[in-house]
Amino acid sequence: MIIKVSINDLKKGHFVVDIVEQHGTYNLARAGHIKNKDIIRSLKAKGVDSVLIDTTKTIDEALKANLPEQLEKPGPLILEVTKAKKLFKQSKKIQQQIFLDVQENRAINLAPIIEVTQHIITAIFKNPDALVCVINIRDKNEYLLEHSVSVSVLMTVFARFLKIDRDITQQLAIGAFLHDVGKIKVPEHILNKVEKLTDQEFHIIKEHVNHSVEIIKAIPDISPLSLEVAALHHERSDGSGYPQQLKQDNISNYGAMIAICDIFDALTAESCYKKNYSPIKAFNILRRLAVDGKLMPRLVDLFIKCLGVYPVGSIVELNSHRLAIVESRNQDDPINPKVRCFYNIKYQRYIMAKNIDLAKEADFIIRGVNAADFDIDHNRIIEFLLQEG
Repeated sequence: MIIKVSINDLKKGHFVVDIVEQHGTYNLARAGHIKNKDIIRSLKAKGVDSVLIDTTKTIDEALKANLPEQLEKPGPLILEVTKAKKLFKQSKKIQQQIFLDVQENRAINLAPIIEVTQHIITAIFKNPDALVCVINIRDKNEYLLEHSVSVSVLMTVFARFLKIDRDITQQLAIGAFLHDVGKIKVPEHILNKVEKLTDQEFHIIKEHVNHSVEIIKAIPDISPLSLEVAALHHERSDGSGYPQQLKQDNISNYGAMIAICDIFDALTAESCYKKNYSPIKAFNILRRLAVDGKLMPRLVDLFIKCLGVYPVGSIVELNSHRLAIVESRNQDDPINPKVRCFYNIKYQRYIMAKNIDLAKEADFIIRGVNAADFDIDHNRIIEFLLQEG
């Protein structure tokens, strides 16, 4: 049974599921048992007031002696996604404050950015699929806020996959978090224009990179690496990018990585001025850009491998004429992930959700699809299936 308890009533042996109330911004790294009172004191010091515990998992003293000193056992996916949603929402609030500070000519406070990217890294090192799933739940009217957070998430997932040092990963995440801050200086009627931009309007749009660099440079204690990735996110290997028209030899691997993350998120997110592509279509576009010499082919292939052929949260059409959402990957069989069916294409109606491990079933994926092609709201599907889960 899962119940709420005050931090003052938390005991050794309790299995903590999640934080309920706090007067801080701490995110529980992972669900698990409390081994000693130091952990409880630490939670109190971080401002935690109450938590959820699973009473069926409370253990006795003999078992406690063999547990690690930190909460290590991962929670179920639904719990991880719920926490990831809270983290994504918190990140958007920080992003909104950054834009407001720039508009009001106030100095940007780096501390909350450091803190939230630390939480993002911890969440991704624990379960990257949860945050990747959450960045599929988007609001097209908040594209600018969500894009910056999502690129930071993708950059962190990519860095983890490449086994990049955690300290470097955080600097990359901070740079990605801030990469589009200069767009706040672009007139809104140009930034959100639905029609094709004029040459003059496109020139104004491209200036956002220089604005970002100026803003980020002014942040006390910002690392050169964070500044570098923000400055390079629109450069292309063949020199066709902007603002410096750098070629591959002058673009670092980190700069090439953020270019890939930035393009992928822009393609897969819906905004007020464009429709979104399915992840499979976005992967094909990335590959084409690599063939055309604009992106580094090796990194594009690694990025696709990192997210999986069918990323968690994407929608696929099955041979059985059903739509399903990808819930988790099969590492040994990447083209046959675990999915949850929810829609009958032939009869154009929703069906009772069913979990299927395609590595063990006769059914298989025909293609990745865009929910809008079937007049389905992708966000509502993810929310519904998560709640049902």
